This record gives sequence, C-alpha cells and structure tokens, in this order.
Amino acid sequence: MGVYNGARFLREQIRTIGNQTVDHIDLWVSDDGSSDESPAILDSVASQWTKGGVHIVDGPQKGFSENFRSLMRNDGIDADYVAFSDQDDIWDADKLEVAIQALSSCGPDRPALYGSRTRIVDDNGRQTGLSPHFRRSPGFRNAIVQNIAGGNTMVANRAAWNVLSESARRTSFVSHDWWCYIMVTGCGGTFIYDPEPRLGYRQHGGNLVGDNISWRSRIARASRLFRGQLAAWSDRNLDGLRTCYDLLNEESRAVVDEFHSIRTEESTAGRLRRLRKSGIYRQTANGNFGLYVAALIDRL
Repeated sequence: MGVYNGARFLREQIRTIGNQTVDHIDLWVSDDGSSDESPAILDSVASQWTKGGVHIVDGPQKGFSENFRSLMRNDGIDADYVAFSDQDDIWDADKLEVAIQALSSCGPDRPALYGSRTRIVDDNGRQTGLSPHFRRSPGFRNAIVQNIAGGNTMVANRAAWNVLSESARRTSFVSHDWWCYIMVTGCGGTFIYDPEPRLGYRQHGGNLVGDNISWRSRIARASRLFRGQLAAWSDRNLDGLRTCYDLLNEESRAVVDEFHSIRTEESTAGRLRRLRKSGIYRQTANGNFGLYVAALIDRL
C-alpha cells in the first residue's frame, strides 16, 4: 500500500483488507511523507493487526509512482501472491480469494497477473458507475499503448512478482499498474482480466487518477493526446523496455522494435499503414480511433 495524507479513508480501507476471506495477509505500507494523521493510524494498525506482519517503511517522496516502485524493489517482500492497495478504496471481502483462485490455475512457474473492473463510488461509498468493460483479449500488443486495470485491483503470483521486482530495480515508469501489465504480458506471462468488479474505487477530489468513464475524463484524454502526453508516455515506456529487453520474450522484443520504428517513420501514410499491420491495438473502437489520430499527427 502506498500512503500519502490518506487519513480520511485509511482506516476503512485497512478494515476491508482485514475482512478478507484469506487467512494470512502481511501488510507492507510505504508512507510517502504524510503530514496528517496517517502515521498514527498506521501505528495503531500495526499494534492491532492479527492476520500477519505489518511493515511500515518511508517512501522516497517523489510521487505515487515512485512510492509503489520503492515497494516493488523491496527485497523483504516475500510471498506467493502480492496485491497492490490504494489508501482509500473499499475491498469486497472475497477480492483476494477470487484473484488467488484465478491465478492458481496458471501454475506457480508461469508469471500471471490478475486485474478486474471497479465500481466507482463517491466519498460516502455510494456507487456512481463502473469502470469500462474491456472485451478484447489482453496482451502485449495492447499493453504497449494502454492499461486496462487499476493497480488497486491487481494481484501477482510469485513468478510475476519476480519479473516486476527486477524490472523496477532497473527503471522507473509512468505508473506501476500500466508497467505491470506491460511486463507480465511482455515476458510471455498471463494477464487475467475479471469483468466482475471486486472493489469500490473512491472517486473524489484527492484522486491522482481519474475515473476513465465520464465525458470530462474523455475530453481530458483527447486533450492530452494532442498535447503530446501519449507520446511522452510512450517514450518513457520504451526507454524502460529497452532497459528490460532481456526480460521480454522474442515476440515482445519484436513488438517493441516495430513500435519504435512506427513512431520514427517520417511518412504519415507509412506510420498509419505500419500501425495497422503491427497488430498493436486498444480495447475499444474509440480508443483505436485515438491511436490512429495520434499516428496521423505524429503524437504516437
């Protein structure tokens, strides 16, 4: 769990983790320099937690992505399954059990990552909507241009966690959840997408990531595309992937090379043609339209 000034909802979130049907849960919490009551709440939790160990560490104070990365690099985390947690969500009691059951079908040696949809809830926990239901199969050709599950829904098996930890030691990334989707599919692992929501994602003014479903969020994404933010994110992801090239399988390395070549193609027609032939895709028709617009205006 990454924490920063989360006192308002932190107790409730940890209570829903404690209510999980899974018997043993160790908590690893990185407090990124909170100035509110979060440290006191975490100390209280540490003294009362009965499901396992509690480890509270200091975050790097370089933003939420680096805070989660610091946990991914932590050699002390040793578990068969590792889940990410935000500081203000509401977990269903069977969230971890369902994820572990799904991951266990992949076997312990195959990297596997679980992620699900979310219920969007307000400050009071009332449902206001659902995150998008993505229907196309997950895969690296999707992951290189789009994330499809929030980190708060993700659970990794040990084999996936080993890959993610090694990659986090080598490079930074745009966001920990997108990077996890990229690396697990890129190494030839399995991504399990559950269309059934298993938690309430609390949408409020303090969120660092938007709801992804409102017209306002869609307009904001279009604006970011034209400003070149997608291109900047692609730059960072590709830089990271080059650093982790040996962790990828042969097919994914070919996709990385092709995507780089498409982005540096001088001809507009050439970019569009090669993008179509590459098989790189987003999950929805609107998403793919935006992808081709980005290629058209050289903002891919």
